[in-house]
Amino acid sequence: MIFGGNAINRVIFSAAKRTKGSITHSKMLREDDITFMEEDADGLLLSHNDELVISLNVLHFKIKRVLVDPGSSANIIQWRVLEQAKLTKIIIPAIKLLAGFNLTSVMTWGEILLLTNAEGVIKTTLFKVVDDDMRYNIIMGRPWLHEMKVVPSTYHHFLKFPTPKGIKQIRGDQPTTMGINEISVSNSKGKEQTA
Repeated sequence: MIFGGNAINRVIFSAAKRTKGSITHSKMLREDDITFMEEDADGLLLSHNDELVISLNVLHFKIKRVLVDPGSSANIIQWRVLEQAKLTKIIIPAIKLLAGFNLTSVMTWGEILLLTNAEGVIKTTLFKVVDDDMRYNIIMGRPWLHEMKVVPSTYHHFLKFPTPKGIKQIRGDQPTTMGINEISVSNSKGKEQTA
């Protein structure tokens, strides 16, 4: 059974499900089609409702806790990440207001262009710089997702995207995601527990 099948940029995106070892297609899959199979979820703790968090190479650094957020209209990087990488001097001053889904807003400190490397696909990416208390080091929003032609699957915890050498993929980091989402609570005896 095929779910979806929308064409974007002449690439067919669909999620396929195996039934008794066979797949029914409305047409033959091509090598450059992006599909998600039930096997892509192997190794995940199911059922889950986790965000899609990956690690991504930015410049010469492997950055962990990168949220893939198709709902974000900007790519965002934390000030502290740039501070640790000693890159704060190349931030372009540009104060803008970013609004979130909960109607709170945060002011940017500026913008910065950085090279991102996703499985050998290198892109110059514009980030908004914030110094805010968020759980992620970077948020990759629609500008990067569209530039890369990424198809994310939060269910499968995968990003898949076309390259000249075929379809590449990045597996999400479910243990990190689950750790981010843990909430510490105190029970009646004063001992801290993780919910």
